[in-house]
Amino acid sequence: MFEVRVEAGFSAAHFLKDYHGKCESLHGHNYKVYAHARGNELDEGGMLLDFGELKSALREACGELDHTNLNDIEEFSQNPSAERIARRIFNRMKALSPALADGGRVYLYAVDVFETDTSRARYVADSCPAPCGME
Repeated sequence: MFEVRVEAGFSAAHFLKDYHGKCESLHGHNYKVYAHARGNELDEGGMLLDFGELKSALREACGELDHTNLNDIEEFSQNPSAERIARRIFNRMKALSPALADGGRVYLYAVDVFETDTSRARYVADSCPAPCGME
C-alpha cells in the first residue's frame, strides 16, 4: 500500500453554539490541513498520484473556507467543529478531483484538520473503494 500526503491551510473565524466554554465566543484559527491518498498500484511514471493534483483539490477545498465565518456555512449547523470541517474538506476534494473518485486506482483516505499545532481532528474514509485491493 502506498500513501501520499499534501498540506494546505486557511484562516477562518467560528464559534461553537452548543459548547459551553471559551470556544462558544467568536474566535479564529489558522488551520493546517493534511490530505492523505492511498492505493496499491503506481502509474507508468512510478507515482501513486501527482502531488500537484492532490494539492490542487485540497487548496480549492480550503480556499472555499478561507477568511470566512464558518458559522455562515449551513452544513455546519452553527457548530463548525474541526471534525465537521475535516469531513467537508474530504467530501469537497472527492468532488473536485476525478483521480479521487470512487472506483479509481487511488482513493482519498483521510483529512486531518489542525486548529492548533497540538489539536487535530481526522475524517477517514469508511472503507477502501474497489479496486484498491484492501478487502
